[in-house]
Amino acid sequence: METDLTLLIKCFKYISMGIAIGLGVLGPAISLGLATKTIIESTARQPEAEGQISKYFYIGAGLIEACAIYALLVVIIIGFVV
Repeated sequence: METDLTLLIKCFKYISMGIAIGLGVLGPAISLGLATKTIIESTARQPEAEGQISKYFYIGAGLIEACAIYALLVVIIIGFVV
């Protein structure tokens, strides 16, 4: 049977994993939502520039999603290494 200290450490580990992924994904989610809102507004104003606008949007969205993947990587490290 596990000791109380070991159980407490596991509890804090799982809580820290939840907090890390929650806060780590919050920023990219908000920024991706704002970027999507902006591209829809820009396309509505200038439909002929949709190709060029969407090209830059995909590059930006990929960079934003990279931040969320880094947060997931931190959570995986906490889960398996710590």
